[in-house]
Amino acid sequence: MGRIRILSDIVANKIAAGEVVERPASVVKELLENSLDAGATEFRLDVEAGGRRLIRLADNGCGMLRDDALLAFERHATSKLSDVKDLLSIATLGFRGEALPSIASVSRLLLETRAAEERVGTAVEIAGGKIIRCDEAAFAAGTTITVRDLFFNVPARKKFLRSEQTEIAHIASLATHYSLAHPQKSFALRHNNSELLSVAPATSLRERVFQIFGTQVLDDLVDLGDQGRDLKLPLDEGDVIERRFRLRGFVSGPQVQKMNRNSIYLFVNGRLIRDRLIMHAITSAYHNLIPPACYPFALLFLDCDLEEVDVNVHPSKTEVRFRHGSLVHDFVRDTIRETLMAQRPASRIPVPASPQPSPQWGAMLPYSEFSQRIEEMNFASVAPAPADGAPLPEFTLHRPPSPAPRFDFSDAPPMPKLAVPETHGPLFPDVYSLEPESLEALKDLRPLGQIHDSFIIAAGRDGLWIIDQHVAHERILFEQVLAARMNGGVETQRLLVPLVITLSAAQQIEYARIADELNAVGFETEPFGNRTIAIKSAPAGVAAGDVERVLFEILEIAERELRKASLDDLRRAMAASIACRAAIKINMRLEPAKIDWLLRALAATSCPMSCPHGRPIALRYPTRDILKSFHRI
Repeated sequence: MGRIRILSDIVANKIAAGEVVERPASVVKELLENSLDAGATEFRLDVEAGGRRLIRLADNGCGMLRDDALLAFERHATSKLSDVKDLLSIATLGFRGEALPSIASVSRLLLETRAAEERVGTAVEIAGGKIIRCDEAAFAAGTTITVRDLFFNVPARKKFLRSEQTEIAHIASLATHYSLAHPQKSFALRHNNSELLSVAPATSLRERVFQIFGTQVLDDLVDLGDQGRDLKLPLDEGDVIERRFRLRGFVSGPQVQKMNRNSIYLFVNGRLIRDRLIMHAITSAYHNLIPPACYPFALLFLDCDLEEVDVNVHPSKTEVRFRHGSLVHDFVRDTIRETLMAQRPASRIPVPASPQPSPQWGAMLPYSEFSQRIEEMNFASVAPAPADGAPLPEFTLHRPPSPAPRFDFSDAPPMPKLAVPETHGPLFPDVYSLEPESLEALKDLRPLGQIHDSFIIAAGRDGLWIIDQHVAHERILFEQVLAARMNGGVETQRLLVPLVITLSAAQQIEYARIADELNAVGFETEPFGNRTIAIKSAPAGVAAGDVERVLFEILEIAERELRKASLDDLRRAMAASIACRAAIKINMRLEPAKIDWLLRALAATSCPMSCPHGRPIALRYPTRDILKSFHRI
C-alpha cells in the first residue's frame, strides 16, 4: 500500500469539480448565483455548442477588487461566511468557495471585473487550474466570466456529456428558473448567436410569467397570493416555538396536466431546489384532481427562517433538509389544496337542449369525470331509434360506488380537464370484455341511438354495447394519421391568417429538433421574429382554436420522447394528440348514417377496443347478464 500524502490543489480542485461541475448547466448555475449574490440586476449569457465551447456571463454587480479577484480562485475562499455559526443561517446562494476553482480546473477561464470604487479593472486568465496572467484593464463596473473548452483536460468527463440540444435545454431551463425567481431583473440568453430568452425587468411575478410563457399558460394559473402561517414546532427540550412560513406563487388548475415535472419551479428562500418532500406535497395537493401519472404547473416560493432549512447538504446546493419536514409538507399541501378548492366552479356542465355541438373543450372531459356526471342524471335523452325498430324505453345504468377520496370535497363538483389522462377505469368493470369474439361482433352491431349525445347504444348478437363516440373516432383518426404520414399524404388545412405564437426557451429548442416531424404531420411553420413562429397550415380536422394547444402538446411530448431516443413513440404520440383534437366531441348529436359509418370504421381498425391513450372505447353488457338481471335464467 502506498504512503499517505496531501493532494495538490490542482488534483483536489478536479476532484471537487466532479461534484460541483457535472455539465455546462452546472457552470451556468454557479456563475448566475455568484452574480445574484453580487447584487446584479442585468444578466447577459452567451453559450456556444451547448456550453462545451463557450459560456460567458456578464453582469452589472458590485465587481471585485484586484486582491479578491485572485483570492476567488483559492479553494474555500469566500466572502459569504466567516464563522461556523453562519452555516446555520445561510442567506446567500453561494457560500462554499468551491465553484470558481473547480470550474477553472477543468476549463480555460477568463475573469474580467471591476469594483465601483476602483478606477481600473482586473483580468485573470486561468487554464486547467494554472494562472496564465493577471493584468489591469479598463472595464465597466461589474463582472464578466468567460469559460471556454469545458472539460478539455478531462476527456473522460467530456465523453459523458449529452447532445448539444440536451445540454442547452438544461441551460435554458436554469435561466428560466432564475428569471422567474427575480422578476425585477433582466435576463438574456443567446445560443450560437440565436436569442432564446430576453426579458426586461417586470413589475410583478405575474408579468414575468407572461413574459416567459405567454397568455395561454397565465390564463390557466391560480394565484396563491402570499399566504403565511405560524407553525408550532417542537424543540428538543419538549418546548414549542412558533415559526412563520410563507408560500406564494402560482399553480395550475386541474385542467392542466403535464407529462413530467419540468413545469414545477421550486424556490426556498430564493434558492432553486429540487426537493422530494415539496414535490410530494404538490402531488398530494392534486390527489383525485388529476390522474396519478400527470403533473401540474407550479411556481412556488417558500420563505421561512434561515435556521429552519439546511442548504449545506450537497455541493450542488440544490438539495435542502428541513428541520420539521412533515409540518412543512402539510403546510404546502394544504395551502395549495385549499386554494384550488376555493377556485373551482360551482355549476355543472349543462346538457345542451338543442342538437348543437358543445364547445370544443367538452370533448376532452376524461371518461371517469363524465361517468361521475352521468351518476347524477337519468338517461332520459336517447336519440330516436331507426325507423324499423320500436322506440327505446328509458332505463338507468348504475355502477358500484367509488372508494372514498382522501379528502372530502363533496361540495365541489369536478373540474373539466383539457388534457387526456393516460389511464381511466371503465364505467362498468364487471361487464367490460375484450374477448376475440366480441371484437368480431363489432362488425355486426346495429346502432339504436345515443345517450346524452355522447355514447352510442348498439345491439349485437352477444348483447348490448355502449361506445364512446369521441374515443372511437379518436382511434380511427389516429390510425389514419399514422398511415397518411407513412405514405406522405397527410391532409392539411390552410389557415386564413397565419397563427403567430410565442415559445419559451425550452420550447424553441424542442421546436428546432422536430420541425421536420411537424411538417410531416401537417404543420407548416416558420420562424417569425424573436421567440415566435408562424403556423400557416395545420392537420385537417383540428379546429382553428385548437391548433396552438395541439402544437404545445406536441412540443411537450417531444421533450419526453426524444429524451428516450424513441422517434417511433414520438410519431405515435403526435398522431394521438392530433386525433384527439380532431375527433367527434361528446354532447354532439350524430345522424344515423354517421353512427353507422363510425361503427364500421372502428371495426376496421387494428385495436378497436382502446383509444391511443389507453381508455376503453366500448363496453359490452352480455345478453346472458341481461337475462339474469330480469331473472329469466
